[in-house]
Amino acid sequence: MSEIVLMSDPKVAAIPVVESGERLVDVRHDGRLLVDTRKQDPADAFVHLREGVLERLVKAQTMLPAGMRLLFVEGYRPPSLQREYFEEYAGQLRADNPDWPSHEIHSAASRYVSPPDIAPHSAGAAVDLTLADADGHELDLGTRMNADPEESEGACYTHASNITGEARANRQLLGTALTSAGLVNYPTEWWHWSFGDRYWALIAGETAALYGPKELDSRN
Repeated sequence: MSEIVLMSDPKVAAIPVVESGERLVDVRHDGRLLVDTRKQDPADAFVHLREGVLERLVKAQTMLPAGMRLLFVEGYRPPSLQREYFEEYAGQLRADNPDWPSHEIHSAASRYVSPPDIAPHSAGAAVDLTLADADGHELDLGTRMNADPEESEGACYTHASNITGEARANRQLLGTALTSAGLVNYPTEWWHWSFGDRYWALIAGETAALYGPKELDSRN
């Protein structure tokens, strides 16, 4: 997996942000995506995305086979919550690996939680999602959503070999639709896709990101 560019790679942080000013919108108002509530927060921040990301998800959904839909789980994540998630996971790794230097902890943590200063979720650019059937039942994609590398023995990696053929086929369907709509995947998390953020810009060969970290307020 050494070819994977992690979020902690200096090349990601080096990408400049030319903020588009695009609004964060509530994906429920659109009504075209199934929305799961497992990551719901008191402010309903989780259900927001930049307008351009939502439009690309809707486009991707039209590319799926009949009887299959995208299941939206989490979009926007406030910067303070992102920092909390990152520090919690880094602390877990530090406790389990007391001999690791700080830079190794930082890099390993970024496989599963983006460093707060470049996090695509905090820009409203990233979405965690999966596939469902016509009745809204979640399909098998190999692991539970948000399974970390330790728990899943690496099966959370998008191209992991230790999953069933059915799960691999479903990941392929999801990836083909989202890639065709212009999103990029974070290869350590099959469920994480983004557009317009620094990681997207690096992978897509763009010179700048469109979206930087943003606070959710009444002006969105």
